[in-house]
Amino acid sequence: MVLGPGGSGISVVAAAGALRRERGRPPSRAPLSRPGRHTLLITIDRLSPTPDLLGVFRLPGSTVAVSSGVHLLTLERLQSVEQTWSAFAGLLTAGIRDTKLNLPMLGTLAGIESAELATLPGVEEFLLLRRIRDEAVSGSWERIVVDLSGVADVFALLRAPSFLEQGIERLWPRHRRLAAATERPVLAQLAAAMDTIARDCEDIAEVLSDPHVLAGHLVVAADARGARAVAQHLALADLMGFPLRSVLVNRGVRAGEPAEVHIEDRHVVIRMVEAAAAPLDRPARLRKLAVTLAEPTGDARGSGAAQVRTVCGTGLDTIFEMSWEQRLPDPQRFDLGRSGDDLLVTVDGFRHAVRLPSVLRRCDVVEASWDGRSVRVRFAPDPAVWPRGQ
Repeated sequence: MVLGPGGSGISVVAAAGALRRERGRPPSRAPLSRPGRHTLLITIDRLSPTPDLLGVFRLPGSTVAVSSGVHLLTLERLQSVEQTWSAFAGLLTAGIRDTKLNLPMLGTLAGIESAELATLPGVEEFLLLRRIRDEAVSGSWERIVVDLSGVADVFALLRAPSFLEQGIERLWPRHRRLAAATERPVLAQLAAAMDTIARDCEDIAEVLSDPHVLAGHLVVAADARGARAVAQHLALADLMGFPLRSVLVNRGVRAGEPAEVHIEDRHVVIRMVEAAAAPLDRPARLRKLAVTLAEPTGDARGSGAAQVRTVCGTGLDTIFEMSWEQRLPDPQRFDLGRSGDDLLVTVDGFRHAVRLPSVLRRCDVVEASWDGRSVRVRFAPDPAVWPRGQ
């Protein structure tokens, strides 16, 4: 996934990275009519310049052959919402009509038009990420490059599936869905559809934090604004466990005074993208930028690599500690809270729910600290729910 602040040249870098093969890996010989084992470049910006850069038509929702081994897929949020919601709304309406069960939430959802659905938190983003996930697990592509340009808050986009899943569980918890489906068979199909959405949310969230299959690439300009963006993005990547793999400093875009970008992170490499000698209006010129996107390493980061240890005590006197490496650009804007099975962590005004391991869900938070490198949260068993004799 290629991301970064607006105006940093994300689309150009993503396209150049998709066109350039890794060293030692020959291009695929499969014909253009059969996209198997090619590279797929995905853009989710409806105003993306990528089709023009690559010299192909813009066909939202359909793959377009760019060259031998590379295809382009342009996704539009509104189209994704309208196509998916119409089928789901019909299922909701049928479920409500065939049962006398009083579920106001379902009636409200069924009455929402597809054009209005875009206002519901997390739905647009979930549908886009689900399409990307589906392409990734289809087995048709050797690799996928996702261009996240045009996104105002990329980490809010990546958090959307978890946010939507939490909303579903609060509106109609799974145990109530299962009970309703058992007592009223006409609701079985509807409950199954809701379970499918919830499972998709979980699956997408897991993929977005899986360092074995995903690598994030941050594109910044070679100026002070770019240097500040690096610190902010690294902090949020730590918080979400997003496997950021490289920072590409784009010397072809500079809005302010030049600045050096320094990173102390064993998981992240810095690469320079030099200014182009000619207009980037065709694939051959994009390839000359020599952009190489580093592959996943399998090394988890941040909350995705959180560790739990026993500090002291036994039974109800046990003290557990959960910790992970976490950058804090502004320690004054760091906050912790608890909601059910989640630890609510806020960094620089961005809040993310970190799911607690099962042993800590039966505990209370007793202390939290940051030592300049890692967040450390200590827990003690809650006598009301802690198993007796343990």
